[in-house]
Amino acid sequence: MAKNIKSVLVIGLGRVGSLAATLLKSNGFQVTGFDTSPEEGFPFQVITGSVADEATLEKAIAGHDATLTCLPFHLNLAVAKKVNQAGRHYFDLTEDVPTTTAIREMSESAKGLMAPQCGLAPGFVGICGAHLAQGFERLRSMELRVGALPQHPRGLLGYAFNWSSEGVVNEYLNDCEVIRDGQRAKVPAMEGLETIVIDGVQLEAFTTSGGLGTLCETFDGKVNHLNYKTIRYPGHGELMRFFFNELYMRDRRKEAGEILVHAKPPVNDDVVYVHVAVEGWKQGTLVRDEFVRSYFPREIKSQTWKAISWTTAASVCAVIELVSNGSLPTHGFLKQEDIPLELFLKTPTGKLFK
Repeated sequence: MAKNIKSVLVIGLGRVGSLAATLLKSNGFQVTGFDTSPEEGFPFQVITGSVADEATLEKAIAGHDATLTCLPFHLNLAVAKKVNQAGRHYFDLTEDVPTTTAIREMSESAKGLMAPQCGLAPGFVGICGAHLAQGFERLRSMELRVGALPQHPRGLLGYAFNWSSEGVVNEYLNDCEVIRDGQRAKVPAMEGLETIVIDGVQLEAFTTSGGLGTLCETFDGKVNHLNYKTIRYPGHGELMRFFFNELYMRDRRKEAGEILVHAKPPVNDDVVYVHVAVEGWKQGTLVRDEFVRSYFPREIKSQTWKAISWTTAASVCAVIELVSNGSLPTHGFLKQEDIPLELFLKTPTGKLFK
């Protein structure tokens, strides 16, 4: 069967982008990286350039069937517009709701597929939630929880910024879409504190923005309660509320991110927790189904990759593979919850989640 996608441009060769490009290359795609200051030694061609250089960006996009951007969320929309104008396929990892909304609007006339939110959360966690929901005659609640944490936390925050500080600050401060008592609503971030235990480790979770993607739209009128929360070690939420609210750092987002990364730099030994729980009725009986996993760093292509890096990169690569082989649509807008989990887990990179 001919592939719908043969060549992929990967923009942003940080930890996630470089691994995604490597995985795509190993799975038979023609890959070109694009970065302002790329490292040497990648097993694929690299273009040195900036997305602000429109001529270079447009030429690179036009030369590939698909573009994957692994850039900070505020840079994605400009790339998406160029990809759409070129009639190519678009993928990103963004959790930013306004960016996704704008991409969806342009997808109405798109010749290619516009597929934002293809990472871990939103992304894989929504695929898992929708999969569990299929087994119920009637739904009561859907709870999605994800956390990327250091395995060996120190200090009161118990955290390390292995993910974009800009993205984390955005998630902590923007309002969160939920379904509550059967109605779609917006609630503040860093609220709804709860206790979670995974593999004997006591954790906490609280609301953050963007993790649900389009799930509230999809399950509107079908479930009484639907929400997403970020998993952290106990005490983290209270300290972050103090930092952002009482110290007014919510009004200085860029500086807040710089302070936090300086205090809690990345670590190599991380863990990604995924906890998805769906409640409802099967054959008249109220039951609860769960998908709970702990993902750790793993060796891929003779290199050890952090858990947050490989789970994010593997997720988007699995989606690109499914679009390429015809299992998913090739134009319009792609909702993550429309991706069958069983097909996702059969892809070369989806198998890593097993």
